[in-house]
Amino acid sequence: MKIAIVGIGYVGLSNAVLLAQEHEVIAFDIQPEKVDLLNQQQSPINDAEIIAYLAHKNLNLKATTDKYIAYQDADYVIIATPTDYDSNKNCFKTTTIETVIADVLALNPAALIIIKSTVPLGYTKKVKEMFQTENIIFSPEFSREGKALYDNLYPSRIVVGEKSKRAKVFADLLVQGALKKDIPLLFTDSSEAEAIKLFSNAYLAMRVAFFNELDTYAELNGLDTKQIIEGIGLDPRIGNYYNNPSFGYGGYCLPKDAKQLLADYQGVPHQLMDSIVAANQIRKDYIAERILVRKPKIVGIYRLTMKTASDNFREAAILGVMERLQAKGSKVVVYEPALKENCFQGSEVIRDLAEFKKVADIIVANRWSAEIKDVAAKVYTRDLYQRD
Repeated sequence: MKIAIVGIGYVGLSNAVLLAQEHEVIAFDIQPEKVDLLNQQQSPINDAEIIAYLAHKNLNLKATTDKYIAYQDADYVIIATPTDYDSNKNCFKTTTIETVIADVLALNPAALIIIKSTVPLGYTKKVKEMFQTENIIFSPEFSREGKALYDNLYPSRIVVGEKSKRAKVFADLLVQGALKKDIPLLFTDSSEAEAIKLFSNAYLAMRVAFFNELDTYAELNGLDTKQIIEGIGLDPRIGNYYNNPSFGYGGYCLPKDAKQLLADYQGVPHQLMDSIVAANQIRKDYIAERILVRKPKIVGIYRLTMKTASDNFREAAILGVMERLQAKGSKVVVYEPALKENCFQGSEVIRDLAEFKKVADIIVANRWSAEIKDVAAKVYTRDLYQRD
């Protein structure tokens, strides 16, 4: 098979590497620096398995900025472009998907288009009508940033939004590249597949918000959060996972997907979806207040990244905390090796960790690190388990 992948982010690159083990894969992106790195067998994103596979596996994988090279003769075109949330319009920005669909239909109308980008409910039906084609299938992605290839090698499930022979063939391609055996396969209608993605992430956001609110109560009432979490986690219906307190949920998916699902609830009775979105803002308010009550002269933000071993800080909860501190007049300095600039959102970036530790009166860390162990007395974190 010849497979074109559009977008060299976590979703696109993990799928490209997975499929390039057995098939010819052309990865298309508009950023030349990403394309150049990939053609040198280097990963433009921080993902241990992707880095290892590019370096050591015999992959049939090339990258290009030329859509003609990517789409011509492709059997499949997998769209993995970002769909950021537009707060003004209360919906995902899907223009990149539609641009790709138009280009593919113009250059190679026989190709089967697979949408991996997260989309609003009913979107696949809408674009099939818009472009007068049946050659579009939605297949949701369930992967974590920093662990994207791992989650494709050992998927919890594979969902394809069509009940057809061609949907089964596509699912088999994903199974073929995976290491896990007996992967659950689910073939649904397109809108149901879209709903599976959005409701899955809304549930995860709800779980993060729940344990954060538990932590807020415990901290204000002098209780040991860890003891409480361990006790309730022994109930197998709850489980001892995805329960580490933080400054809020963030990253590529949870904030925007929760907001999109809330927007899709217009005209439908609801309360919980409102609360999931609101709880994240309330948690950031609370964290900022807990820092300000210590009356620090200089607040040090240790790392902007969402997770340990990640280079992404899109929608990171720490950014919201930082904005609240700045709004209250606090002087904020930032230590973030991933930043190239000397100033970030109006705050000085300090590159020398020793200097950062010395300058900051309080060090705010969403996730604990051995790097700040020597100044533990200065550190404010809610990370109990030293894991994501």
